Amino acid sequence: MHYSSYSELCRGHVCRMIICDQYKKGIISGSTCKDLCEERSLLFQHCLSSSPTQQVYSGLWREREVIIKCGIEEALKADSHPDSVPRRDVVLFDKPTRGTSMDEFKEMLLNFLKSNLGDQPSLAALVSRIIAMADVNRDGKVSLAEAKSIWALLQLNEFLLMLSLHEKEHTSKLLGHCGDLYVTEKIPHTSLYGVDVPPFLQSLLPSVVHQIIHQWFAPAWPRRAKIAIGLLEFVEEIFHGTYGNFYICETSFKNVGYNDKYDFKMVKLRKVATEMTIRGFLKGRHCEQNVDCTYGKDCMATCDKLMKQCKSDMVQPNLAKVCGLLQDYLLYGAPLELKEELQKQLRTCMTLSGLASQMEVHHSLVLNNLKTLLWKKISNTKYS
Repeated sequence: MHYSSYSELCRGHVCRMIICDQYKKGIISGSTCKDLCEERSLLFQHCLSSSPTQQVYSGLWREREVIIKCGIEEALKADSHPDSVPRRDVVLFDKPTRGTSMDEFKEMLLNFLKSNLGDQPSLAALVSRIIAMADVNRDGKVSLAEAKSIWALLQLNEFLLMLSLHEKEHTSKLLGHCGDLYVTEKIPHTSLYGVDVPPFLQSLLPSVVHQIIHQWFAPAWPRRAKIAIGLLEFVEEIFHGTYGNFYICETSFKNVGYNDKYDFKMVKLRKVATEMTIRGFLKGRHCEQNVDCTYGKDCMATCDKLMKQCKSDMVQPNLAKVCGLLQDYLLYGAPLELKEELQKQLRTCMTLSGLASQMEVHHSLVLNNLKTLLWKKISNTKYS
């Protein structure tokens, strides 16, 4: 989709106006509201939006570079269901309603998390974290404005994933919110290769030139190995994690990055989906072949050709897709004594299937072998 002008695509001022209007009316609350609406110390700088319903800006807050996100519609849902309506037209801070008790709100949160993450034993602890986050003024209570704000935020797929996957610090740190606008840390390198070919050049340059540019600007091999270990740990974390299973549904070097210490960071969490979301999408879905059972870009399930319905088994698990991404990334410039074994392990990894029977032991073994191989090479060096 192409937008005719910058003003059509970049609507930070509209976003701020809506949020601050709701804040001044006492409808919403949040830790950044005062800085955004009264003191004007949360500054929108460069527009990074790729769609009018997903406002993304780099900004400055308390002398720190940040990313500001506002009115983000769930991209994967929109991609999979073209007739979906932009969220703001449907609901704007209408839940919970006045008179909802604290116990009722906790029950609302628990049921919401169950339907999105599955019935995990850890959900009660996540509810407590959400309540603590909602209580902006730290008075031990959650006001209606605080409850409306946190509820609106939870409807955003990316925010829910950020909360669920915060433990290993592979996602951006959440710094604050106001209504359903939220602020995260800025990840300095938003591509595995440290630099990306500008969009207007991408279609003009042959893929071999892309490859040369990437290799030229990529970090030194030991640093790439460290980033790769982080990416493998992230795959481990989202497979049977604390809050269930998650799937990377667009495996691209543009969706993963790293910080200045070469720690891996998942840049675009909107490309990750929960198992419950994918199951809901596949349930009863008609298909002729596997490709008809695709959620997002590459979360493909198998098609039962006899019943003409999608099954829930993934054709390719996260690990196999990530190893495909790491093949070019790690083999270029790899130490000679390691290259053959690394190539062999990556090939084995890329052939893994998503069948449940294969998943547990085999996947863990392949993942741990890869991590160990890389870690042995860089441990006890300045790169570790």
